[in-house]
Amino acid sequence: MAGPSRPRGVTLLALFFAFGTTMCALTILLLSFPGSRLDALWRINPEARAAFEGIGLWAVLLMTCVGAACAAAAVGLFRGASWGRTVAILVLSCNLAGDLANAVLRHDYRALIGLPIGGLFITYLAGRTASA
Repeated sequence: MAGPSRPRGVTLLALFFAFGTTMCALTILLLSFPGSRLDALWRINPEARAAFEGIGLWAVLLMTCVGAACAAAAVGLFRGASWGRTVAILVLSCNLAGDLANAVLRHDYRALIGLPIGGLFITYLAGRTASA
């Protein structure tokens, strides 16, 4: 028996959010065990390490919230639930605001690449919401 019909784009976005959940879990693990062999993974993004260490234990709470939101979006999108699209749009909107803030306040113009990408994802999901 075939599973529910789900547009390929929604499936890919569900996988994107599942990946985000995995990265949040990895970050929590890295923050929870400083000084371990896992610290070598911070070489990928040493600026993130410094930023997370700067906010201390709040970083684990922040990443737990982000990971939970990504997991909810992934599950909701995979199930084809309208609440999943809503959660995904909210997560993407928060990410867009963060990218814009990084560009303006920290002069990290690399963050600007997230604006059109996030905007396209939101537009796609909003269109799915309206037509679904």
